Amino acid sequence: MTVRVRFAPSPTGELHIGGVRTALFNWLFARNQGGKMILRIDDTDLQRSKEKYLQSILDSMEWLGLDWDEGPRKGGQFGPYHQIQRLDLYQHEVNKLLEGGNAYHCFCTPEELARQKKQDAQRGLPPRYRGTCRYLTEKEVEERKKDGQSFVIRLKVPQEGETVVEDLVRNRVTFENKIFDDFIIVKSDGIPTYNLASTLDDARMEITHVIRAEEHLSNTPRQVIICKILGLDTPIYAHVPMILAPDHSKLSKRHGATSVQEYRDMGILPDALINYLALLGWSPGGDKEIMPLEEMISLFSLDKVSKNASIYDLKKLTWLNSHYLRTKEKAVAGKMAVPFLKEKGIVSEVGSEDEQRYLDEVVDLVREKVKTLQEVADAAIYFFREDFPYDEADVAKHFSREDIVPVLEKIAGVLGEVEPFQKETIKAALKTLGSSLKLKLSKINLPIRLAITGRTMGPDLLDVMALLGRDRVVERVKRAKQFCLDGKNEELI
Repeated sequence: MTVRVRFAPSPTGELHIGGVRTALFNWLFARNQGGKMILRIDDTDLQRSKEKYLQSILDSMEWLGLDWDEGPRKGGQFGPYHQIQRLDLYQHEVNKLLEGGNAYHCFCTPEELARQKKQDAQRGLPPRYRGTCRYLTEKEVEERKKDGQSFVIRLKVPQEGETVVEDLVRNRVTFENKIFDDFIIVKSDGIPTYNLASTLDDARMEITHVIRAEEHLSNTPRQVIICKILGLDTPIYAHVPMILAPDHSKLSKRHGATSVQEYRDMGILPDALINYLALLGWSPGGDKEIMPLEEMISLFSLDKVSKNASIYDLKKLTWLNSHYLRTKEKAVAGKMAVPFLKEKGIVSEVGSEDEQRYLDEVVDLVREKVKTLQEVADAAIYFFREDFPYDEADVAKHFSREDIVPVLEKIAGVLGEVEPFQKETIKAALKTLGSSLKLKLSKINLPIRLAITGRTMGPDLLDVMALLGRDRVVERVKRAKQFCLDGKNEELI
């Protein structure tokens, strides 16, 4: 048997991390088993489905490296892969259900259903459809249609026996059929419901395994019932645990970024996001946490997926991101940082090879102290602009010394004579200056760092100075000296 799995997002919004984790588990399972990954678009919600969301979902999947074997942008023998383009296929099966007496037209109005629901609540009963239209004759159905009455189509659910879901994560789950009412399979606008469309598509596309979020477990017995009535093979199910917020509530925007695009915008790398999501609900064994995709594929199995909910932890994600950011090849990290530098107006275009090499060196230097590409851009400002501000607290601490003006003047003079302007020669010159002034090196280095970067924290000072070059460093020290002479300058604070 060739394993065939599917991921079926709805283009009613951005791709969120819960969906990505589901897609990832499907992808890992397919690749581990030498199977196929199908991307199917659940776009039957005509009012909320948007083309922009569809393109965003596809772009996000590609950015993450979760390639699919069949679906949009790829094609395949089981298409079309948009559910809205498969309405004729659904209607064919609905007709079979109606003709076989396994489905029926329901003309109950929303007001009538709401009244029934209220009565059930008053009796302490769960809301369920009472089967009011279940026994309408063919003649009565036709008369109501002629009168223009709106209708849905409901499935006749067996009221006796039980439905069993064999689940690779949850094991055997049994549902008594009497808990289900005759649920809707076609809405009043003629569009099939999720349960019908998904079931039929899984069968037509020969899906062998349905790996999806735990919240879909309540849908599964209904889909199994549809399969039994239509004589379709039932896929193997695996319902993976939910991702909860740190306070164990449902994850939402108030807990921070939730969509792939938001993580991309904040400078999270696709490798880090994939690595992090893989660990939410799955364990490769041991204490292994950092894994490239190929290793994940070789280790992944559904029997190592947890039944328990996973807790979202932004700190762990950014920690993983800092690892991947530090270990990227210098040129790769540099190119990845360009959009973030542009976004902040730090660079416009990187035209020449020399400009790109300089940018690569800057990113290589600052990435040791940051966690995201957005932070790379924040940390790199002073390498590209001369109008950077001085940190107020650092000014009060280091530029308020009585000797600061003559010290900065001597620093500028000494650095102006360093030849060649490299780490070793700079270090020796500053050490000599400190001895002559009888100052600790920190009393020299911290004012220099503040003068040339606007802050007292950052990469190795000697590396920063060597990369900026003698002329820029000396000019910035002179500017700082003038700032101290002039007193507080609001433009620089």
